[in-house]
Amino acid sequence: QVQLVESGGGLVQAGGSLKLSCAASGRTFSSSAMGWFRQAPGKEREFVAAISWSGGNTYYADSVKGRFTISRDNAKNTVYLQMNSLKPEDTAVYYCAASKGAAMPGAHWYDYWGQGTQVTVSS
Repeated sequence: QVQLVESGGGLVQAGGSLKLSCAASGRTFSSSAMGWFRQAPGKEREFVAAISWSGGNTYYADSVKGRFTISRDNAKNTVYLQMNSLKPEDTAVYYCAASKGAAMPGAHWYDYWGQGTQVTVSS
């Protein structure tokens, strides 16, 4: 069992930066692939980024590649999402998720989800 709590969301102007954190509890964090997803009002949840259990492999949606960076610190049971050059279309609730398997872009691969943190980017 893994419990996930996101933090770091907020209101930022276009072009600004935010760093999201996802703190995990449970003994299986260090063996879990982790992902970040987001959901904007009226839209389906979409993949943002994923990282393997070791941190050695990362994956990004095309829409955030080059602007967002996913990382993890297994000693702190925490995964991060550094978001730079934010755009109004990045506005969404951001969720972190944990997978018992590999780091994959589809939401159905993930077994545990946090409650989400709101990110709002003003133009």
